[in-house]
Amino acid sequence: MVRPTKIIAACLAPLTLALGACQEVPRTYSTKAADGEVIFRDAFDGDTLSADWNATHPDGVVVDNGLLKLSDLQNRPLWLRKELPDDVRIEFDALSTTEQGDIKVELAGDGVSVAKSLNYVATGYVVIFGGWNNSLNAICRKREHGRDRQTVGEPTVEPGRRYHFAITRSAGEVRWELDGQEILVLEDNQPLRGKGHNHFAFSGWEAETHFDNLVIEAL
Repeated sequence: MVRPTKIIAACLAPLTLALGACQEVPRTYSTKAADGEVIFRDAFDGDTLSADWNATHPDGVVVDNGLLKLSDLQNRPLWLRKELPDDVRIEFDALSTTEQGDIKVELAGDGVSVAKSLNYVATGYVVIFGGWNNSLNAICRKREHGRDRQTVGEPTVEPGRRYHFAITRSAGEVRWELDGQEILVLEDNQPLRGKGHNHFAFSGWEAETHFDNLVIEAL
């Protein structure tokens, strides 16, 4: 159920990436736990990636002017080294600079896996906004083309627009909210939990995507 919204400022970034213009976006926090404990933050300040991260394709990772920029990763994720609990809430800002969209993250993965062929099988859940040339949004369990994935066609990614993601994983449920509105929920009766399923990653295929203001809470 969507609870009453509160209006907060959410910055838009034009294709020039001068993140100056702002608009008001309705945002709710219906899954935010009152007793959640912040266990990791990264605002990507400075011009280098911290030692908290394992870049499996360093050439596609840049930190510049307070933004994490990824391009042409070909499903070679940027893994967070920190092990995360099973029940967790992950928030961050993201944008894509192209009409391809394709903003992608992984959670509950092993922290090391990379694509070795076009048929990449993740070790956790994959959340995709504007995948397949900006035609589909999805939460996938390991396989992006699996029959058990949850998908929806709307909304689509607006190039240069800055979005706020909130992904909550609790028991066998993975819930994805975008600017406070629920997009998809995946129910897994064999949830990926424990060792080997306790890492988060920013990922992608070819599109240039940017990320900022990562906050992770244990629930």
